[in-house]
Amino acid sequence: MDRWIEGLPKIELHCHLDGSLSKETVRLLAEESGVDLPQDDAELDRLLRADDNCASLAEYLEKFDLPLACLRGRKQFSLAARALVRDAAAEHVRYLEVRFAPMLSSRDGLTPRDTIEGVLEGLRLGAQETGITAAAILCGMRHFPIEPNLEVVRLAKEYLNAGVCAVDIAGDEKAYPLTNHTQMFRLARALGVPYTIHAGECGDPQEISAALDLGAQRIGHGIAMRHNPALLRRCVEKRVGIELCPVSNLQTKAVGGWQEYPFRQFLEAGAMVTVNTDNRTVSKTTITREMTLLQEHCGASHEELRQVCRNAAAVAFAPGEIRQSLLREIDRYV
Repeated sequence: MDRWIEGLPKIELHCHLDGSLSKETVRLLAEESGVDLPQDDAELDRLLRADDNCASLAEYLEKFDLPLACLRGRKQFSLAARALVRDAAAEHVRYLEVRFAPMLSSRDGLTPRDTIEGVLEGLRLGAQETGITAAAILCGMRHFPIEPNLEVVRLAKEYLNAGVCAVDIAGDEKAYPLTNHTQMFRLARALGVPYTIHAGECGDPQEISAALDLGAQRIGHGIAMRHNPALLRRCVEKRVGIELCPVSNLQTKAVGGWQEYPFRQFLEAGAMVTVNTDNRTVSKTTITREMTLLQEHCGASHEELRQVCRNAAAVAFAPGEIRQSLLREIDRYV
């Protein structure tokens, strides 16, 4: 492992809570929630982690079923968020944005507000313990009807600057196009809620174009524009953040292999490329591993990886003073 990469002050902007629970955290949550788990760690791994033979995004998303079953109450969401902050801090992440879909857990008397407040409590406690800064992104879901997603935006507005920093929409973009959810982001813009949009993960550049038309400040994944120079130029000109998640992108078959991965193409075009895990547990990864793989397979230099961190600081949904502090820490690192 490259010790320079290990020590680099890192920023993670695209990290799903339910896809990033360690086995230890899942076992703790399962005990709290009364969920039976396999005793064998290898069998638990099979339920929680995608492998290189994963056929598609839809198959990858099946790995979220068990973590969601374990997240049954406010206490469990707080424990999960707190543990994730600790895990990120252990690899020198200095700023973390954690995303989750509050409406996915609205069952058995648990309200979206309970879920949000549990996560925010956990992020606060984890940040106090580790000294890093953490914020939440509330996700709508592509397969939901419009009203629950509009409610996500209203809740984000209520908790904005109190731990919530933005909204997003996640899910199977091939089956549920963004055009079904334009109202969600029009409302976010009207209420002054920042937003990123998952788009271009399943090979359709039109999803990225639609996200840009809606005013997305960042694009989750964005892989599909690797064959669309005009769309890439549009992102460069608008300084839209590109949330690359290399290991996940290979697992979901957004690309066929490292030889096709567009990290260098996007970076050399001047795009605001950032590097993220997407799902630490599902993809068995960390930011350090993602950067190391980019070094090995894409020839990423130390200074290019530093630039990736600068880009992340610049496009983070954080107050200006936090972004400036992160930039100073990144620039001072030797």
